[in-house]
Parts: sequence; structure tokens; C-alpha cells
Amino acid sequence: MKSKHLFFDLDRTLWDFEKNSEIALSKLFLDLGLHKSISDFSLFHDLYKTHNSRLWKLYGSGKLSKDILRNERFRVTLEEFNLVDPLLIQNISDGYVELSPQQTTLFPTTLSTLDTLQKEGFNMHIITNGFKEVQFIKLQKSGLENYFDIIVCSEDVGKNKPSPDIFHHSMSHAKAKPEDSVMIGDDFEVDILGALSVGMQGVLFDPYKEHNHFQDNFIIQQLDELPALLPWVLKKNL
Repeated sequence: MKSKHLFFDLDRTLWDFEKNSEIALSKLFLDLGLHKSISDFSLFHDLYKTHNSRLWKLYGSGKLSKDILRNERFRVTLEEFNLVDPLLIQNISDGYVELSPQQTTLFPTTLSTLDTLQKEGFNMHIITNGFKEVQFIKLQKSGLENYFDIIVCSEDVGKNKPSPDIFHHSMSHAKAKPEDSVMIGDDFEVDILGALSVGMQGVLFDPYKEHNHFQDNFIIQQLDELPALLPWVLKKNL
């Protein structure tokens, strides 16, 4: 029997990035005294998410370095509140990178689904664009690391998803063939189109039902839908 390989994204697919990020930022908001200058954490958080998303897209396309991204997202957010303090920017940036990966909120049924897939004999791996120094902490702290054989961060390859290079690199290290491989992730362009471009199949994780218009693609709203769907996904390559 041929080995079947599942490649998972980490943030916003298994590890609940939005909830964990908010927990870390709310603590830093108080610890660093931001509440004395900014009365509304929700406003601060919403502006941060907007700037962070924009800057991550630039980072993903190779137009921004990791070192600049780490501080810039906080600099531009704090500037919205007329806070221009290099030390504060550095402290919140360092604090976030330290505190965020310590959080352990996973999407519902993550662990039970991975247990099922492991028992069914799937080889499971991670492909992530996240910062290498924090991704391994997330996996360890949230009890995920023992499920995965190969963990590839984009920094290992020098290219971010959806570059074909990161998928080829990951399959090569996992000794996986494209026709026996499935990518599961929350970003249609980055995870699914990237996987399809190298001959893998893709399953879009869409917990908030934002992508119902992609009718020709495999979509799940809950991770525990995955085991029953995978035989149909893999049949597409037969």
C-alpha cells in the first residue's frame, strides 16, 4: 500500500492564530501600560490586525524582511494613537514574539482529528510561512509536535508559500509523491493554489464560511470532516 501524506498549515488551520494573538496582545496592552494612553483595546487590536495583515502580504511576496515586519506592524499601529516611542515599539514587538507562541488555543476537534488520521496510517507534516523561532514553540506547547514527521518553515527554503519551491522541498524531505499528497490550509491562494500548482491536492479549511464560492474545490468548516473527505480527495489523482 502506498504511503499517503498530509501537509498541514499551522496558523489559522490547527493553531487558532486570531484567538492566541488577542490573548497575548491584551496582556501586553496592560503590562506595558498602553491602557493609560489608549482607552479602547478593541480599537487598538483591530488596527493592529489591519496593519499586520497588510505587512504580512508584503513579507509573503518577498517585499519586506522579517526583521522589519516584526517592529513595523507595531510602529504603525501605535502611530495611529500618536505614540512614537522606539523603546515601547521594541518592547511590545519582543514581548509579542515571546508571549504569543506560548498560547495553546487550537481549533475545535484538532487533536481528535489528528488522532484519527494517525490511526488511519497517514503520514502528517507541517508547511508554514510563520517565523521559525516561534512555530516550534507553538507545536510543543499546544501538544501538536508528536503528530508530525516533517516540519518545514518557509525560512528553511528561502521562499514562502505559494512558491512551488517550498512544496517540492517539503515533499522531497517527506519522500512523498504529489499524487499521494494533500495540503490542508486556510488560505486559498497560498495553500490550495500553491499545492495544486505542483500536482498535490488541496483541502481548504474555512471555519467561518468565507469561501463558499469556490465550488470546484474541497472545503471543510470543521477539521473532523477531514477523515471522511480524504478518500474522495485522493481519488482525484487516480
